[in-house]
Amino acid sequence: MSVYSMTGFASAVASVPDHFGENTEDSDSSAASRRGASGAVGAEIRSVNSRFLDLSFKVSDEFRSLEPVLRELLTQSFKRGKIELRLQPQRASDSAWPQPQTDQLHTLARLEGTVQNWLPKAAPLSVNEVLNWCRAAAPAAKLDDVAVEATRQAIEALIEARKREGKRLVGILNERIEGLRALAEQAAPLVPQAVQRQQERFIQKFQEAMSAAGGSVTAEAAQERALSEAAAYALRIDVDEEVQRLKAHLDEISRLLKKGGECGKRLDFLIQELHREANTLGSKAAALELTQISVEMKVLIEQMREQVQNIE
Repeated sequence: MSVYSMTGFASAVASVPDHFGENTEDSDSSAASRRGASGAVGAEIRSVNSRFLDLSFKVSDEFRSLEPVLRELLTQSFKRGKIELRLQPQRASDSAWPQPQTDQLHTLARLEGTVQNWLPKAAPLSVNEVLNWCRAAAPAAKLDDVAVEATRQAIEALIEARKREGKRLVGILNERIEGLRALAEQAAPLVPQAVQRQQERFIQKFQEAMSAAGGSVTAEAAQERALSEAAAYALRIDVDEEVQRLKAHLDEISRLLKKGGECGKRLDFLIQELHREANTLGSKAAALELTQISVEMKVLIEQMREQVQNIE
């Protein structure tokens, strides 16, 4: 299963087939008009990130009645994102002349003859007038089914676009995950080194204090006290638990990315947990190296957070 982005754009055009001349023997005027009716519908869908599914429709008035059907199509296909659907009819151009039907020409000839019988000086019909009458007589195509089909095609195109973008986001997130794993591995050995350095400083300070006290404190007691202080210090700066939890969160993120599907909200929660662990590690940092690692972790986690906001 793939990971899908919430951002994308897609468009599609569905057309009414034009059947001019397929059945010239049919003399029924209504059938001829239906054959002459043609047009198309253009659909555009834009999608950006959102915590929930937010749908908006910008369609021409003739498609307003289709909104319940269009809403159902969109809710079946998407779970999150702010999605805008635009529908516009693309009827036959005014310059596209229809082919006159035999029954239309017979009707015009009969009417012209009637008029000229009563008005002998009336001018005969021109070819342009005949074509204009035939075009006006043909009803506009009903484009509801075409609009729904155009929407379906645009939805399929948007799903593919979001899938491609999701694949790109997964690649970016996996790079950041590997970066965080490397930083966690660097942080682990720094704590024992910091404890060792602090222990040596404690021993040195107590030896100096013992000398200043004129030897009233034994060397064994001073060293025991220094070791006790170092042990307490080690507990305060121990970040092993934070590092282990951070690794566990990274494993879970990797699992979700591999599984795919609707995982954006879960990923967002895990990113918050990563931030918490990185902050705790920084607050416990007893060495400059640990502080730097904490800062680098926060940078990578913030980059992940920005990308996760776009995942469905």
